[in-house]
Amino acid sequence: MNPMRKIRIEKVTINIGCGEAGEKLEKAKKLLENLTNRKVVITKTHRRTTFGTAKGRPIGCKVTLRGKEAEEFLKKAFDAIDNKLQKTVFDAQGNFSFGIKEHIDIPGVRYDPEIGIFGMDVCVTLERPGFRVKRKKLSSKIGKKHLIKPEEAIEWVSKIYGVEII
Repeated sequence: MNPMRKIRIEKVTINIGCGEAGEKLEKAKKLLENLTNRKVVITKTHRRTTFGTAKGRPIGCKVTLRGKEAEEFLKKAFDAIDNKLQKTVFDAQGNFSFGIKEHIDIPGVRYDPEIGIFGMDVCVTLERPGFRVKRKKLSSKIGKKHLIKPEEAIEWVSKIYGVEII
């Protein structure tokens, strides 16, 4: 196989939405720091919501993992959902997202009464070698043959992580 066609993980983003600032957000932040040993970023509203939350208010937190850390976390996250994904979680670019209902489902994570229980979203972005071109400020495009199709991503996830696609 051509080494430039090989699919790999660009990043794994873990997101916890709290809906409000305060104690709940601080607990979610502490949980993500404990899970990943990384600095957590607070997410804010982009515009006024239909629920009356003003623009710029903190509503959640996220952390981004790359490289080996991303692969290790992804293995644990798949174990938390019993190594099953639906076909609908894959987007047109081959990226996929899934939710974990309770963080204590992740292997090796224990319940902490000070934190409580949180659910989280795990978003996986895939790439091929040469995708750094898309990150440049120039309006350069990646050829259609080099883009990742959902079918290729499904095959890759099944082969590498042993995930069953429903």
